[in-house]
Parts: sequence; C-alpha cells; structure tokens
Amino acid sequence: MSPVVAGRAEGRWGGLARYSRLAAVVLLAAFASGAGPAGIRPAGVAGAFYPADATELAAMVDGFLAKADVAAIPDLVAIVSPHAGYPYSGGVAAYSYALLKGRQYSRVVVIAPSHYEALDFASVYEGSAYTTPLGQVPVDREFAAKLARKSPLIRLSSAGHTVSGERSEHAIEVELPFLQRTLGKFQLVPIIMGDQSYEACRALGVALAGLVRGTPTLIVASSDLSHYHPYADAVRIDHKTLKAIEEWDYLSMARNFQAQIWEACGGGPIVAAMIAAERLGANRAEVLKYANSGDVTGDRSRVVGYGAVAFFKTPKQQASSDSFTLTAAEKQELLEIARQSVGTAVKEHRLWEVPASQSPVLMQERGAFVTLKEHGELRGCIGYVSPMKPLALTVRDVAAFAALKDSRFRPVTPDELGQLRYEISVMSPLRHVMDITGIEVGRHGLVMKNGEREGLLLPQVPVEQKWDRATFLVETCLKAGLPETAWKNPETDIFEFTSLVFGDSPPASPARH
Repeated sequence: MSPVVAGRAEGRWGGLARYSRLAAVVLLAAFASGAGPAGIRPAGVAGAFYPADATELAAMVDGFLAKADVAAIPDLVAIVSPHAGYPYSGGVAAYSYALLKGRQYSRVVVIAPSHYEALDFASVYEGSAYTTPLGQVPVDREFAAKLARKSPLIRLSSAGHTVSGERSEHAIEVELPFLQRTLGKFQLVPIIMGDQSYEACRALGVALAGLVRGTPTLIVASSDLSHYHPYADAVRIDHKTLKAIEEWDYLSMARNFQAQIWEACGGGPIVAAMIAAERLGANRAEVLKYANSGDVTGDRSRVVGYGAVAFFKTPKQQASSDSFTLTAAEKQELLEIARQSVGTAVKEHRLWEVPASQSPVLMQERGAFVTLKEHGELRGCIGYVSPMKPLALTVRDVAAFAALKDSRFRPVTPDELGQLRYEISVMSPLRHVMDITGIEVGRHGLVMKNGEREGLLLPQVPVEQKWDRATFLVETCLKAGLPETAWKNPETDIFEFTSLVFGDSPPASPARH
C-alpha cells in the first residue's frame, strides 16, 4: 500500500515529527539513484514511516519494546509483524520483536509483499546491504544465491526493492530498526513477493526450510491486515485471518487471500513463513497482539489492521485441535436448509434465500459437503473445502450444486425430491500432514494436492469401503487424477481434516464420494 494513499495508517511522518536534515539527505539520495554504491540500498522511507534521526529512532523503538508485555516462547521459529508507519503499527510490531530480546540469530529472512511493482516471482535482493538511520544491514549474499537456485519462482533481483521517492518500498525497511535494536548484528535475506499464489508460497517456504534447517535463522513475515474498512468490520475480517493462522490452515488462507475473501497485503509472506516454519518443526501459532489504526487515531471510519504473531515448537499433544460442535436444533436447521435449497434449485433453477438464523454458530465460516443419496445409492456430493461463507450459506450452496452440478450424475429431477436423503459433513480447518502415521482411518478426511490437481475424500468413505490407511492414500491420489504413488512425491501436499457428520436417515449402503 502506498504511503501517500495510506495517509494516517501507513503514511507521512507529518506533524508527529519534523523532517530532519538527515531525512532530506536520505530521501534525496533515494530519489536520485534508487540504489547506493555496490548494491547498497539506501533508506527510502526514513522521515516518513519512522524518524530519520538515529537517536530519535532508537528511542522510539526502545519505547515500543518496553511497553510490549509478552511471555517467553522457547522454540521460536518465525514471526509476523506489520509494516505501517511507526505511530500506527509500531506498538503492535513490538510484541513480535520483544520475543527476540536475549536471543541470537546470525541470519534473518524478511519476506514482504510488493506494493508498487508487478512481479511474477519472489525477488531476493541481489545487492550487498540495506540501510536505515541505525546503520547498514549486510545481505547474506551466499545464502541469497543458494535460495534463488532452488526454484524458477525465486530469483536474485533488485526488482521490488524499490527506492524511488514516494513509491519507495517500505515493507522490509520498516522491520529493520526493530531487528537492529533487538538483535544487533545479523545478516539479512530480503525477499519481495510478487506472485502470492499457493504454489509460489510453497516454493519459497520449502526452499527456505531446506536451507535454514539447523542454523540460527529467524523468519519474519511482513504484513498488515485489512485496509480501509469501518472499525467493527475491520475487527471482524481481521479475526478471521488471525483465527486461520492459529488453526494453521494456510491452504485455506492462501485461497481466501487470492479470492479477496480475507485480507492481508502480505498474505503470501505469511503463508510462505508458515510453510517454512512447519517444516522446521513449528506446530503452534499464537497471536500476540491485535490493533488497528483507529485504536491510535480515534478515527474509526477507515482503518488498517495490524497483528503480531509467533510460530514456535511445542510438544505434539499441545498443538491446537478443532472443538466445533452443533446442537440437535442446529443440525436440523442445516438439514432443512439443504432440503429447501435442493427443492428450489431443482424446481425453480435459483438459489434459495436463507432466512436469518438465530444461531451465531451457523454464521461462522466453515467448509462443508452435502451428500445426496437415493435408495441408498450416491446421487451427488459437492462441497466447499475452505471456509468461504457462513456455514448456513455454504450448506445452501453446496446442496444445490450436489443436486444439479455433480458431473458424475444427471441433474436431480422434481420427481426424485421425495426420495432423497441428506448427509452433511461440516469440515474442520485443514492441517498439512507431516507424518502419514498420524492419519486415522474413520477420523480423518484427506485432501491430496499436487500443482493444479487436487482430490478430497471424506472421513466416512474409507470406513464404508473398508480401506486401510495405505488404500485410503492411494484412493485419494486417484480421486485427484494423480498416480497412485503420488502421495510419496515430495511435491505432493497431503492435508487432513475431521468432519462433523449428520443426516436425516441411518447410514446407507457403501458409496464412493
């Protein structure tokens, strides 16, 4: 986001601190060259996003850190920190960086979005240093070169690391003074992500994990959250993103960011950091602090959201679990929504208008499948894998699609409506499988994904078909249109989930979903 467009939330230092002589020198240098000698990137937003005077800057950062009350986290792997102007997001960022006090990291990887340049790759800075008023931060050029060789989606480049007046990229630069004040000396790996697709995030995350394993390296994802919504709407939207982070459902996050259902300008960096952290042993995410610009300015009309998050290792049994439940009345309400939706779709060829529900649970965003059976045989099954809509609307949509859009069957006719039986499977968040021995037949459903190919089988399917775990893996590969051994391919991702399953009739004869 541009510092000019962002105004109070990201923008000009303005009346909060006057430009110093040093700021003018720094900014003029940036306007003139865009890069210093020997690939040294000058400070582009000193005096705009943070003070240009070194003493003033150090005092401000130290003041934020002193106020950030966080409990110690022993096995820290990565953090998320916002990148707006310090008066607005500095207090939140400090919660992430306060965790670094007393720690030593020889290398810090900062992953940030591109606000100004359109890129179709992750740009690893090819220069020798980044500069702030607190001094130069050397780039780990050897590591950067190795990283760029890991994937065609990652390149050594200066693209995205822009220093050009009011279009100077700020998302890495604003993180550095916090790192300088907490860590002192370290080498930097600055990465600007253009393409933030799941495939791009995966390529970067996997490459990073392979290179940093066993080294004292910290990963930082630089990201703000929602932009320019009224205060209450921003809080609601941002907590969807933060909840998904804590649930570690980065596949749904990547999809919902790309579809603009959830918002985070650095959504791709967050997903890439999570993928890397997971492969480095992290299994827990904790939101340390949330606030938005309205909390600072008092103007709640159009705010920008900020979150501080830590990714770390815990004993396996302490990892978070899904505890979603429905009452008997809520289950009946969802089954009635499915019946009304199918009837309306089949007879009137439109989506049924769902009445307002009295249950807040049905307004939570959840993935779900609706399975239709006729005389005990499968008649249709379609779902939303990711939590795209409130549960009531998800069931409404996928019930209609199961009746009319399942390509394996002809559309349901009005004469069949009285013969249909309904089964609803409400999905938990998706969790990447790091060890297949943890897959429990009868408890877990599976998503198999390799590039564009993807297949899903619900938890009840292997039970109905009397499959063991190995057969379940093979059949999920085949459902995705992949070779039966694709689950062994390191380029294949396996995600597990649980389902809350209920219906309007006893279990029918076996059917393949």
